[in-house]
Amino acid sequence: MTAVQATAVDIPTEDGVADAYLAHPEGAGPRPAVLFYQDAYGLRPHLRAMADRLAAAGYTVLVPNVFYRQGRAPLFDLPEFIDPAADPTIWERIAPVMQSLTPRLSERDAGAYLRFLADSPLTVDGPVAVTGYCMGARLALLTAGAFPDRVAAAAGFHGGRLATDGPDSPHRVAGSVTAELYFGHADQDPSLPEEQIRLLEDTLTAAGVRHRCEVYPGAGHGYTQADTPAYDREADDRHWSALLGLLERTF
Repeated sequence: MTAVQATAVDIPTEDGVADAYLAHPEGAGPRPAVLFYQDAYGLRPHLRAMADRLAAAGYTVLVPNVFYRQGRAPLFDLPEFIDPAADPTIWERIAPVMQSLTPRLSERDAGAYLRFLADSPLTVDGPVAVTGYCMGARLALLTAGAFPDRVAAAAGFHGGRLATDGPDSPHRVAGSVTAELYFGHADQDPSLPEEQIRLLEDTLTAAGVRHRCEVYPGAGHGYTQADTPAYDREADDRHWSALLGLLERTF
């Protein structure tokens, strides 16, 4: 298995400095870049392990703390195994922080993350791929729409609220997307009901976006997160196959 080198990095943004995790194959030259967007629990050991797995597959992977305006990671005092049932107050702490990251702010931050990757000696010249989890799936789609000249592929897994009737719903950027998109929806996910899945699919199709949307049967919101009760190994394995396939097609 390819050895991985990782480090903590700081990324200047228009609003401050975002702390981040950067992983890449050890001793290798520049590699294709992947921007990895976190879920709501934030940058933590499990996400670093996921980034390491991507890096071992041959990519330079950046995982920014998208909540950096509220402080450096870890922002929340979380146990090794995150079980909301054991701590009913956890979402009272997380929800306001999530809501503070508006689409406008996230797109501005994405520009900083992409500039960091473009300037890094660890990345090859050219476009990048983006992947995101839970809320990160929304960020991945917004980034693909805001930076069509920089994003060649984007994936989102167990994303919520991807196609709402709100004026800033992520699906509304479809007309600007030039990347190939992949979405792995959770079958048992109240944050992405069937009507939103259908609207996302119809919107991407109408805009002529190369895409594939799949529903993972029986999977719940958060199925890739092994440090939570939502983890589903079968769905997670399917996610890795889909993501690595997308990256192989892109690079």
